[in-house]
Amino acid sequence: MQVSMLTIGMGAAVLFGVAELADWRRRNRRDVDSVGFMPWRGIALGSAGVAIFAIALWFHGGMQ
Repeated sequence: MQVSMLTIGMGAAVLFGVAELADWRRRNRRDVDSVGFMPWRGIALGSAGVAIFAIALWFHGGMQ
């Protein structure tokens, strides 16, 4: 279970990075009317929460 929690945490951290990059690109777009439909800020916040929770569970499992 420890390896799977670490894998989930790392995957969520990568998703957080991708979402932050996409949100930065959306904020700095040339065409103001081309907004898009993906909620990158919400995806970033959700993936950060999952990453923190999964890595905390991984640490807790490794301490026993």
